[in-house]
Amino acid sequence: MRVLRRALGTLLALGAAVSCTVAHGDDAKATARRPAALAPYERLLPAPASARAEGAPYVFGAGTVIRTGVGAPEEVRRVGELLAEQLRGPGGLPLPVVDGDEGDGVRLRLDTGDAELGAEGYRLRTTPAGITLTARTPAGLFHAGQTLRQLVPVRGAGGVPGGTVVDVPRFAYRGAMVDVARHHFPVEQVKRYVDQLAQYKINTLHLHLTDDQGWRIAIDSWPRLAEYGGASEVGGGPGGHWTKEEYRDLVAYAAERYVDVVPEIDMPGHVNAALASYPELTCDGKAPERYTGIKVGFSSLCVGKERTYEFIDQVLGELAELTPGRYLHIGGDEAHSTPAADYAAFMDRAQRVVAEHGKTVVAWHQLANARPAPGAVLQYWGHDRTAAAEKAAVVAAGKSGHPVILSPADHAYLDMKYDTATKPGLAWAGYVPVRRSYSWNPGSYLPGLPESAVLGVEAPLWTETVANRSDWELLAFPRVLGLAELGWSPSAALDWTAYRERLAAQGPRLEAQDITYYRAPEVPWE
Repeated sequence: MRVLRRALGTLLALGAAVSCTVAHGDDAKATARRPAALAPYERLLPAPASARAEGAPYVFGAGTVIRTGVGAPEEVRRVGELLAEQLRGPGGLPLPVVDGDEGDGVRLRLDTGDAELGAEGYRLRTTPAGITLTARTPAGLFHAGQTLRQLVPVRGAGGVPGGTVVDVPRFAYRGAMVDVARHHFPVEQVKRYVDQLAQYKINTLHLHLTDDQGWRIAIDSWPRLAEYGGASEVGGGPGGHWTKEEYRDLVAYAAERYVDVVPEIDMPGHVNAALASYPELTCDGKAPERYTGIKVGFSSLCVGKERTYEFIDQVLGELAELTPGRYLHIGGDEAHSTPAADYAAFMDRAQRVVAEHGKTVVAWHQLANARPAPGAVLQYWGHDRTAAAEKAAVVAAGKSGHPVILSPADHAYLDMKYDTATKPGLAWAGYVPVRRSYSWNPGSYLPGLPESAVLGVEAPLWTETVANRSDWELLAFPRVLGLAELGWSPSAALDWTAYRERLAAQGPRLEAQDITYYRAPEVPWE
């Protein structure tokens, strides 16, 4: 969904009377003073399109019931069950889910005729008699439930303030990426991330499944990819891979939370794990050693061999069958060992393979310098020092009908260090403190690229230096929350002064969920 051109509600003049400031100078060293307490609807993150506080609160507690309506689809019932699980709190409130919508409690209602709400929008209304969540789709009801979670006290029972939220997303694609190729992570850790992301209305999980250091998904037609190519990782660890059953389980888990999975098989570069597993994919027929370093750009599939295209057809075919979403990501970045003409010829054929398997191509923005297929999506990962010609190619592709996902490395890459003291992470795109990660506008980021060409935003987390959950979460949080707001909230709501106060209000919720996060000194944490 494109931009919603509408005024913010009166309470979303967020921070209009803010009493806190950030000291001048480097954000990473500045210390923020704690603000005055925000009203509940001013604390919501992402900032909704409109919110208005009015009337007395609803008392949420042991007697509350979740009502899914008479004759509601089974999917609505499932949304209600999941919401009940999320809202029970540390005290374990009963929160039974029942049919019918007569009586107090939390009422879930589908209104397919409410065009204003679009495919993911919702209306939340709280009165002393109950809380009503209305949407055109179950996805909208799910998002409404995530907003309600922020209005219910962290401890569970308590007053939910009276008022109304009417909300729709600015961009259709609101993503996060995790690289499980440089270091292997179990599916359970990725599921945990899905839950963390979905509560802030991120709706896409991009999985970087293969790279020089490891191949992480089982492929029946090429079994050594996972068995041998998966048994390594950065630093020489044991690596690992996911079975097809584990991948299916993760995709289904994400879908229940309205998160689409976009799998990536990187090509024609970043393929040392594949070449080590099957020397027939090299031009000289010799298998390289498995690789455990972090340098890039040295590997390439053999573009001139037909066996290469049998390989990508079978691999992408199996992955397409496992993935119900519309997108397959084929990488295409840093193919320094593939001559430009070979790169273009390879990407022509790879894109045709994706189409033959009924999917839409996503590739890193280097595809703009070749021949993007009709409808192909480009993911831009450049930064301040990216050459003007490279940016211009992306803008030209966007203007010619190719949707663009924005992941600028010096704003959106979660693996960039916050500052010199950050232990995990890299700094090749510069340091990215919390304010910098938030302070850009996707609609105007690339000069000349119309906002209508921006499909959305994505926050990638590369794992060259990340080998455990603690480092993963420290780098992702709280910056991924800012990217969630950039993807969801109307442009008029994007204001650092207001945002940092709302971010500070999320601290207790992050702690209640045992999420490791960086206590950025420019944020007045509660």
